[in-house]
Amino acid sequence: MRETLKGVQDIFDERGPTDATATFNRLWSITEELMAKIEARFELTRDPSTEDLESYRGEAEYPAGRLAGYTGPEVDWLVHSWIGNPPLGFTNMHVTAWLGPHIDVPHLGIAWGTLPDLWFYIDFNPRSDLMLDTDALDKYWGSLNEEFLELRADEGLAPFTSRALYVRQALSEVAICFTTPGIVYDEGRLNQVSELAHRRLDQWLAWVDEAQPVPLGRREQLAADDLARRRNIAERDPANIMGVRFFGEEMTDRLVRALWGGDRVLPRPA
Repeated sequence: MRETLKGVQDIFDERGPTDATATFNRLWSITEELMAKIEARFELTRDPSTEDLESYRGEAEYPAGRLAGYTGPEVDWLVHSWIGNPPLGFTNMHVTAWLGPHIDVPHLGIAWGTLPDLWFYIDFNPRSDLMLDTDALDKYWGSLNEEFLELRADEGLAPFTSRALYVRQALSEVAICFTTPGIVYDEGRLNQVSELAHRRLDQWLAWVDEAQPVPLGRREQLAADDLARRRNIAERDPANIMGVRFFGEEMTDRLVRALWGGDRVLPRPA
């Protein structure tokens, strides 16, 4: 299938109001399954800066959202969130986990939602230059190459290519990033997304368990680089325009800061 080159807001505007509540409910239930696995593995504390974002909304039931940010001894910043207006067709959900600088493993990135068509992204975020760090490339991304090529060959999936240069730069070469044009609810696709996400999460958790400590001399720079990456990804996401539409500039700025931990109260892991 031909790749999707339109922006999120353009797809949403062209489709018009389309009820995507069923897809949203299923996707959110998958994020809760993933969070249960993560919470069983890590010691996490919700950062007080996100407590009042447990439930926020406009003047009616929708648009609405929820954003929870967590930290812990092994986790620098973890976000479990959703935002959108399911009855109109746009939603976005996150389970993203950024590790502390003492753990030499890529970060976990999972985001998906409705445009109103299904859109999903699953990737491991690099912490080094993979053109030079070929050991990391082979260890963490090499085994995913064949599955990535199989997904690209799937005629029912359209690769989602962001019009934003930075967003494309932020994806690995085996990132799962697809849409299902014209299809709002597809049980088979949702099962596929669930299986992919659980498999990638299980692999990531195994890597964390097996990780070697980062040398002390690298940790300060790695922590600084991680924060810069996380902030850039949050602030330069072109889909932020949908937050502005639903909640205005001020609230959107607050939500974007929460995504990268800009208002955090709890300290980062040492």
